[in-house]
Amino acid sequence: MNEQPPTAESRTTESRAAERRTTEYRIEDLAHLSGATVRTIRAYQDRGLLPRPERRGRANVYGDAHLARLRQIADLLDRGYTLASIKDLLAAWDAGRDLGGVLGLVAEIDGPWTDEEASRISRTDLDAAFGGSPDETVLSEAVELGVLERIPGRDDEFLVPSPQELAVATELHSAGVPLTAIYGHLREVRDQVEHIAARFVDFTTAHVFQQFLDHPPTEAEAAEAAALIRRLRPLAQQTIDAELARAMRTLATRSLRHHLSEPLPSEARRPTGSVAEAGAATGSVAEAGAATGSVTKPRPASHLSPAPVPAPGPVADPRTAATPAALPESVLLPAEAVQAVRELVGADNTAAFIAAAARREVQARTMDALVAGGSSRADGLGTRDRRY
Repeated sequence: MNEQPPTAESRTTESRAAERRTTEYRIEDLAHLSGATVRTIRAYQDRGLLPRPERRGRANVYGDAHLARLRQIADLLDRGYTLASIKDLLAAWDAGRDLGGVLGLVAEIDGPWTDEEASRISRTDLDAAFGGSPDETVLSEAVELGVLERIPGRDDEFLVPSPQELAVATELHSAGVPLTAIYGHLREVRDQVEHIAARFVDFTTAHVFQQFLDHPPTEAEAAEAAALIRRLRPLAQQTIDAELARAMRTLATRSLRHHLSEPLPSEARRPTGSVAEAGAATGSVAEAGAATGSVTKPRPASHLSPAPVPAPGPVADPRTAATPAALPESVLLPAEAVQAVRELVGADNTAAFIAAAARREVQARTMDALVAGGSSRADGLGTRDRRY
């Protein structure tokens, strides 16, 4: 009996059968070909990243689809995607959607929130930066906080995720702040900043991204959401920078004024002015206060009518009622102004110069007020004369 040549259909069937035989892997073979470990493959299956194998008797059989998926996962991990993001991407891929917009959205979400790049520091340089004496307890706390990260297999070198943060700790320590206080402060600041970040996320979710959250985004929606994230990303940092500058300007200035004016010596608080017969008080500038930008300034007394006052005392304001002479009071002056006077007349004459300048200004303004008042009364009389 003559053997019939194989038909095209039979050749295709045989080819498919041969292909199935060549693309079936045990889990150990799949691990070897993909570069992943057996444990990792099983973890991917538990997370839903990898389809379950086909069961053949007592054996699990994997195919080329599993190998291709493992290589996709490895590629996305190398590009910086998280496993959660990869799962969403693969689900979209399996649903037949174009991943261009989705990949762009995931890239924006997982992208860096700072331009700062990590660096490395040796243990020797680290010890030198903090006084030269190693402290294992503080080092462990720095690692726990993420200021430093250990490098596997290297005990003499650390990864520094934020060189700026480490530089701040170095400067504070060189200024005399103990490391335990620095890390305690960092914990407190981090808690507060994480609260602020959570508020930003809630705010933008409610007012910007809610429209994308009630359904899987389309390609166009994913691209729009990615563009929004790219635009909004710097706003959080800009807001914090502006508000921190405002708060520091207010609180730091208030604190400095309080601490600089409080410790004036007793000489600066003791009355040093002389009282003229007409009742005007003349104050003197405290030398110690002038040195720190603070002067002792009297409250001006006044009279019912102008009276000649011997120089260099101030001329009293005729428009106010007479009051007893007041005690001197401390007035803060800009430090640069005090320094300019000191350079002009010398440290010994700084207080006298400021006092004389103040008296001269008071006299000039009083004279201007008298002239202005006299002119107004004269104008009024002239008007009445013309009217009648």
